Amino acid sequence: MKIFIRIIVIVTIFLIGVDSVYAGGGTRNGTGGATELVIPVGASGIALGGSNLSTASGLDALFWNPAGVANMTNSATAMFSHMDYIANIGVEYGAVAANFEGFGVISLDIKSLSIGSIPVTTNDQPDGTGQTFTPQFLTAGATFSRALTDRIAIGLTVNYISETIAQVSATGFGVNAGVQYKDLGDISGLSFGLVIKNIGPQMTYGGPGLLVQASPTGSTSTPTDPFNRAPSFYSINAAAFDLPSSFDIGFGYKPTLDDMNSLQISGVFENNNFSGDLYNVGVEYGYNKMFFARVGYSMSPKNQDPNYIYGFSAGAGINYDLGGMDIRLDYAYRSAKYLNGNSVFEVSLGF
Repeated sequence: MKIFIRIIVIVTIFLIGVDSVYAGGGTRNGTGGATELVIPVGASGIALGGSNLSTASGLDALFWNPAGVANMTNSATAMFSHMDYIANIGVEYGAVAANFEGFGVISLDIKSLSIGSIPVTTNDQPDGTGQTFTPQFLTAGATFSRALTDRIAIGLTVNYISETIAQVSATGFGVNAGVQYKDLGDISGLSFGLVIKNIGPQMTYGGPGLLVQASPTGSTSTPTDPFNRAPSFYSINAAAFDLPSSFDIGFGYKPTLDDMNSLQISGVFENNNFSGDLYNVGVEYGYNKMFFARVGYSMSPKNQDPNYIYGFSAGAGINYDLGGMDIRLDYAYRSAKYLNGNSVFEVSLGF
């Protein structure tokens, strides 16, 4: 009970701080940067509408709540996924985790965007110069997760962020921290989780692409005039931008059915600093711990974000034990208003 009271105190402190830091997030849409950080990975979580904050476990939890990685049942796990994102962008993701008994779980993951080639245009050649460039967006993370008790787990992720567009680039880092609590209030099957994501310093673009050629104003024909200089290159100072931070709090409930059937219900409230608040709900049905069907829904209140494009999501998964190695295949689909939906294929191997 003392631990439960401490959790409530921590949540209260978080909420007080978040209310001041994230206030007005819905009025700043599109003004943040490094938005590849908020592209979800993990087919089961996407199918559940991002509602599995308190219930995710193993590598599936890396994006949603790093604390859940501590609940992995294998000594080592690897996961690979591909997502067909909006505007024909591909999202490639890979992660590995190792469970060290008595210490915790160490995980490494990497996510990159496949954007393709873009024609180079200039003021003088708006239709293109014949050259192309390929933007590169990448995040690489290291996570430590640990189960403090059979009910409480914590996790911390440090992400390295790299963005390159033609001849300009920016780098930075962000931190995620989360906690999961099982059997909340001694209620069997009731879970609770909270996480704060993408906390870090501002990022700034730099590079030779920000150099422009210009002539000094006030030039005269007098050789001794200090302004009588040839055109020179000047550097444009790009404005710094913040990371798309968020604070999420969620609950889950897994009622006791029988040995062959399982049901899990989950929900999350997500407070963002550069977009409106989100409410996510999801339901997962499992049969014989082998076949899973999932459905979810994500919504943003119309008075804050009427143009939120996501909503319904669904998916399915198969988990097969080969004796010493678990193979898991998952698929998820997330609808997107005005655009093609996101399709996610994922393969997980547990040892």
